[in-house]
Amino acid sequence: MSAAVGQVAAEAISLNGVTYRFGEHVAVDDLTLSVHPGECFGLLGPNGAGKTTTIRIVNTLLPVRQGRVAVFGIDVRRHPMAVRRQMGYVPQQLSIEGALTARENVSWFARLYDVPRRERKARVAEVLEMVDLTDVADRLASGFSGGMVRRLELAQALVNRPSLLVLDEPTVGLDPVARDSVWERVAQMRAEYGMTVLLTTHYMEEADELCDRVALMHHGRLATVGTPAELKARQGQDASLEDVFRAHTGADLGAGSGKGGLGSVRSTRRTARRMG
Repeated sequence: MSAAVGQVAAEAISLNGVTYRFGEHVAVDDLTLSVHPGECFGLLGPNGAGKTTTIRIVNTLLPVRQGRVAVFGIDVRRHPMAVRRQMGYVPQQLSIEGALTARENVSWFARLYDVPRRERKARVAEVLEMVDLTDVADRLASGFSGGMVRRLELAQALVNRPSLLVLDEPTVGLDPVARDSVWERVAQMRAEYGMTVLLTTHYMEEADELCDRVALMHHGRLATVGTPAELKARQGQDASLEDVFRAHTGADLGAGSGKGGLGSVRSTRRTARRMG
């Protein structure tokens, strides 16, 4: 990394005093949080807690208006393009182009990420094999099941070999077998490349099993952070991560409304079900 961009910091993601408003609504409220290199970090909370807004700030889709955000020491406000080159992103809403084949979808992302032309074909083949889509690589994505779509989106996000993979509700609407398939691929990437993963999920069992640490947000603020084991131990013997969730938010997992809220999640799930 060049000196013009900045020196690599100890943290994969660093947020300091980050606040973001949509009009009068404070979506993220003075958030200070860090994610260590190589870890799988879960961002949890009710719908409307500010999770997706936080992710969109980190991945440069929303501007840093107050506070400071850095990804591997790169200031997000000053060097957004350099940050994007470090990152792969699977959004909450399904993002593939059904009129293209799986191979064409991934090739398109390879061009967007400026993967060198001489490497694109091999890179595309590599990630399609990684997510077990080689046999259907030349089929139109419109015929894919929800689980296949999510695996294709993972291939798109991984084609530039990112240091940071950001997953916003990546298994929403999927059946348990498809969910396990997605996470197997993510675990493979972490083991092979030491990739850092930032994810949001409403499935507490996923967060408990997958995440090295989790942070719980509520009303845009950080409620608690720690390893799943630490958070459960603070709650009491035999406590689950869902118990921790309820203790800090006073809400069920489906509660919440507004931007990125329950209506959005339901819409995503309906779309995923229609696709298989």
